Amino acid sequence: MNAKTGETLLKGLAENLFLPTASLSYSNESTNEQYPLASQSDHTQALDAITQLLDKHPMLKTSLIAVGHRVVHGGESFSESVLIDDLVIDAIDKTSLMAPLHNPANLAGITTAQRAFPHLPHVAVFDTAFFQTLPKHAYMYGLPKRLYKEHSIRKYGFHGTSHYFVSHRAAKLLGKAIETCNLITAHLGNGCSISAIKNGKAIDTSLGFTPLEGLVMGTRSGDIDPSLPSYLIEHLNYTASDVTTMLNKASGLLGISGVSNDCRELEAQAACGDANAQLALDVFCYRLVKYIGSYMAITGPLDALVFTGGIGENSALIRNQVIKQLAHMGLALSESANNTIRFGKSGAINHPNSLPIFAIATNEEWVIAKDAYELAGASD
Repeated sequence: MNAKTGETLLKGLAENLFLPTASLSYSNESTNEQYPLASQSDHTQALDAITQLLDKHPMLKTSLIAVGHRVVHGGESFSESVLIDDLVIDAIDKTSLMAPLHNPANLAGITTAQRAFPHLPHVAVFDTAFFQTLPKHAYMYGLPKRLYKEHSIRKYGFHGTSHYFVSHRAAKLLGKAIETCNLITAHLGNGCSISAIKNGKAIDTSLGFTPLEGLVMGTRSGDIDPSLPSYLIEHLNYTASDVTTMLNKASGLLGISGVSNDCRELEAQAACGDANAQLALDVFCYRLVKYIGSYMAITGPLDALVFTGGIGENSALIRNQVIKQLAHMGLALSESANNTIRFGKSGAINHPNSLPIFAIATNEEWVIAKDAYELAGASD
């Protein structure tokens, strides 16, 4: 990616890793190809294949100046992106206990890319960094304080690169400096989070110590009664591992509907009369409405509400169902704009008499590329 313009020169996706159907797809202006990876390929094998792919584009490969890595959890160690060295790798490894599904894979990507591009600077961009501005009263849990002091147990927040990008884009659409903006940004996809932003700084967010807290998500439960896991273990013969797996991989939209974690499929099934699919969508929207309302109470006068992520950018139905429940708070949609702003488009979707509402296509890759470019320049 061109870090100055955001132009994507080559993009790709490795998917179905650890499955027999693992594959790599890639495209540029003239090519759109897909080929299978070895059965049950892991992240390292996928990155090795990507490195081999770049060998087919020597001009692009020789123009690379840095490699940016998204890292999900940086704990309290990182409030901004950093050049990767042994100390950074050690710190990322230590936070793996807090993001066991993400940080080990991120580390595998770093070590593989460093082996492939040893001459380039490598930069870590942390999902948690944007939320290091949260005040203590927002990130502390109602637990014995020693658990925070001794074990760093607190709210961290995730999807920070997305919230950063869309909040700055919203400020431009408003014609205001980001430092003067009060915003609520909702990143809605298979993983979901919502953030309250006051004067350009994050002051609260829904994801917490791990990416499980908060909104109902594709397969994640979001907020539940804290006593529920012990009840499942003590009375229903679940193990701790069973509970963790259920809450992360078998709950949310998938768990409620029994059909799918894909909002598009649930909307189609609900339209055909599937009551469980409709219930999953209703629960999803209700939880989001409650969070938006609570965040409006703490941001002060709101400049805009922003939808982003795969669902937030593309589901006119979800946006409509949510905003209808917020009509008494000064929010209303333009039906035509809501139905038009989809599939990578960005813009206002509010009624003229409403507070501003935007659907903004996020671009986390550009945030990573810009940070990598700037830090690579600083390392020259």
